[in-house]
Amino acid sequence: MIPLYHDFTDETVLVFGGGSVGARKARRFAAEANVVVVVSPDFVDEAFGGAERVREAPSPDDVAGWIDRTNPALVVAATNDEAVNEAAERAARERGVLVNRADRSGGRDAGSVVVPATVTDGDVTAAISTGGASPALSKHLRERVEAELDGAGAMAELTGEIRETLKDGDCSPEERRDAVRAVVRSSAVWKALRTGESKPRQEADRVIRNTMGGDR
Repeated sequence: MIPLYHDFTDETVLVFGGGSVGARKARRFAAEANVVVVVSPDFVDEAFGGAERVREAPSPDDVAGWIDRTNPALVVAATNDEAVNEAAERAARERGVLVNRADRSGGRDAGSVVVPATVTDGDVTAAISTGGASPALSKHLRERVEAELDGAGAMAELTGEIRETLKDGDCSPEERRDAVRAVVRSSAVWKALRTGESKPRQEADRVIRNTMGGDR
């Protein structure tokens, strides 16, 4: 499987299953998707992220109709009924819709989606996946990556500004690349971003001057 990012803005996500897994999936996609619909006869006492909850127990023959009515970009099969999950997967594939089988781990068929564990800091997002084989390991690695990513969003914003400033100057593309790389690798700039003990831009400018021989 090749990891990709998918923009669910203005899209619909259809979730079958109102248990803890279905709730977690609903919360995840409700943060971006226009509409998230969760179909289940029962719902756990957890937040669903504002998703629309429909109290119904669809049979395997019913799920295709739900897909046709909601026209989702993604179908999540998260019930405790394997027949319903299989029907949801089959109907989604027949319609060219992405599908996430939340009741399975390990290998996936073509067109399947595995929802990774993610860490976000500003505009920076790191995704961690074991291909669905070990969600526990994904969670553990996510927790370890969180500390490393602290300040990454601010670094992305800072280096974006620096790239634009250097483009307006007379330095070459190679010089811009070396300068930005030096800033990203600077422990002093990272410390300034994370602690606020000094101004990050001033630290970055100092690094750039040193990288360019002090003549910029």
